[in-house]
Amino acid sequence: MTDIETTRASYRPDRITTLFVGESAPATGDFFYYGENAMLRHMKRATEAVLGEGGDFLERFKSYGWYLDDLVLTPVDKLVPSERRAKRLAATESLRDRIAAYRPLVIVSVLISIRSIVEAAAKAAESNALLFGVPFPGVGQQARFHREMIEIIPRLPREPMNQEGLACSTYTFEERTSFW
Repeated sequence: MTDIETTRASYRPDRITTLFVGESAPATGDFFYYGENAMLRHMKRATEAVLGEGGDFLERFKSYGWYLDDLVLTPVDKLVPSERRAKRLAATESLRDRIAAYRPLVIVSVLISIRSIVEAAAKAAESNALLFGVPFPGVGQQARFHREMIEIIPRLPREPMNQEGLACSTYTFEERTSFW
């Protein structure tokens, strides 16, 4: 297991209520769970705008039952577009297996260009999760990420389970995918 995957696993909650799916950890090493990086700052800002501040953010994220995993488990951000697309598609089965094991109530794709792959993996895993897609908070998409996250955070289940979390599991697949 790589350092990234060992660190990621240390933040895996016992029960994953909301699964965030990114493309991959960046080649630069600015991994979400290492702290002090742009993705963490933007996720923290949006979450705290809705749920308030308090304590270590990564520990709060975990305590909610929220978990960030990646479609591809090796960095792809520096690959040429055709290679990057091929790696994404090749990772579909791996993501399907992880979704089946995690059984989240909600899945949030954190990059619009991977949402169809995330949706296909969820469907193949026979997941009942409510599906959302938001832009990655980079390359001018920070404000849009913030706006869209503020809209969906109140609907994300979190431990201890709340009324919204219980309602999320009752959507049909067609209703869930209509949110995308």
